[in-house]
Amino acid sequence: MAWLCLIFAGALEVVWAYTMKQSHGFSRLIPSLVTLVAMVGSLWLLAIAMRTIPLGTAYTIWTGIGAVGAFLAGIFLLSEPASATRVVAAVLIVSGLILMGLSGS
Repeated sequence: MAWLCLIFAGALEVVWAYTMKQSHGFSRLIPSLVTLVAMVGSLWLLAIAMRTIPLGTAYTIWTGIGAVGAFLAGIFLLSEPASATRVVAAVLIVSGLILMGLSGS
């Protein structure tokens, strides 16, 4: 259950990063509200996951899911560039997440 909470916390991190961009500096109401709700939900689920998953593992995986998810959202939803260097960096992050997850079990 803790791992599921952690995965959903990471997904909500992607949501708030994307909607923060869409809020245009918190000048648009709906994206701003979605950002705030997703932030609170993400932190709440992270806190639940940290009851059983070690801090270093949980936090690293949470931020990694957010970083790679935001990277992919930028590419697929905002037409940001997907250069080879950026893709390699994302692959390295995912590799680190896998290793961290394996070390935490």
